[in-house]
Amino acid sequence: MSTKKYIVIKGFGSISPLGANSTEVDRAYCQGKPIILPQLFNNSEVPVAAISPENEKLVTSIQQENRLYRNLDRTVLMAIHAARQALQQAGWKQEEEIAVNIGSSRGATSLFEQYYQDFQKDPNHISSQISPTTTLGNISSWVANDLSTEGPVISHSVTCSTALQALANGFAWLQSGMAFRFLAGAAEAPLTPFTIAQMRAIGIYATQPKPEYWCRPLNKEKQNTFVLGEGAALFALEQVPESELSPETIILEAIGFGFEKITSKTGISPEGSNFQKAIRNATQALSVNDSTIDAVVLHAPGTVAGDAAEIYALKAVFGRNLSLVTSNKFLIGHTLGASAALSLEYALWILQHQQYTTFPYPIFIEQSKRTNPIRRIMILAAGFGGNASALIVRKGI
Repeated sequence: MSTKKYIVIKGFGSISPLGANSTEVDRAYCQGKPIILPQLFNNSEVPVAAISPENEKLVTSIQQENRLYRNLDRTVLMAIHAARQALQQAGWKQEEEIAVNIGSSRGATSLFEQYYQDFQKDPNHISSQISPTTTLGNISSWVANDLSTEGPVISHSVTCSTALQALANGFAWLQSGMAFRFLAGAAEAPLTPFTIAQMRAIGIYATQPKPEYWCRPLNKEKQNTFVLGEGAALFALEQVPESELSPETIILEAIGFGFEKITSKTGISPEGSNFQKAIRNATQALSVNDSTIDAVVLHAPGTVAGDAAEIYALKAVFGRNLSLVTSNKFLIGHTLGASAALSLEYALWILQHQQYTTFPYPIFIEQSKRTNPIRRIMILAAGFGGNASALIVRKGI
């Protein structure tokens, strides 16, 4: 008789404006204060969510550990920090066969912009490090190198759905038997002049706080309040038999994807068709007798069109049974490819503490309240190009 198996999170690690370890992240969520401050870019002050000066020292220390690390982009360095945490928490040993899939929406933005400036000054004298250190593949490769793993190494970019695609890959690889341990997630370091200029050119970037909240998903004023942040979060996944599950186990139950034809510059319709497809695809994989979604961690980046489309999609699928909806973006902004990974970290925090952040400003839907235990959470993501993803995680047997 075959034993049912489950994909579970054995450990995770992160670095973001919230902190660089579980204690700091816990404190940040309990305090509920935005970690968004203006910085100077292109001769003007722009609100961004950066990692703290103290944790910047961690990134620098990793860079100085090895002479080969001195030329690496901060996306790689942040991913290395998160990967070490995840491996330690999972109890995995280095030099084991671990598949690694770390994505990024923009990749090595800092190095690329720096090197392109060098190229403009003197196109005949540029660094030989440019090509190997600015490819998207170098994030997963350098993490695998740092951990001395021997499994497959995968890289990809699906804009802001990147992290959930990595987790989906882990889900599929583990279920198929192509891997026995899978490290999945994303890293993003987009706080650079050119990347910020791109977001501002779209017309979605925040211009003023109200009163202290720059990024305001679902804000009642229907204002664009998008803010960029940076960070990395990685998850150690394994497939285990039902006998190994405990009340504290975090299970990846289902993942769904949606796509819609591009009708706007951001690729999302007013009805959020891609969200609707992703949500339905994910929920259909649940048992008919046990399918209640207790909470939804929104993608909602604080844009008028995107936020409205996501809520429309949720109401279209769930009707009046719309779950508790919550977000961490008013705290840390939008970290592009890494955002869903940090949303998953937030979901794990909710499941552990049975707490969640409420929106500290007026929103255009009724504020969610929940007194019953939160056992199952859906995490949503969507990105330029019309893609959307929905991941469902559950705590316990």
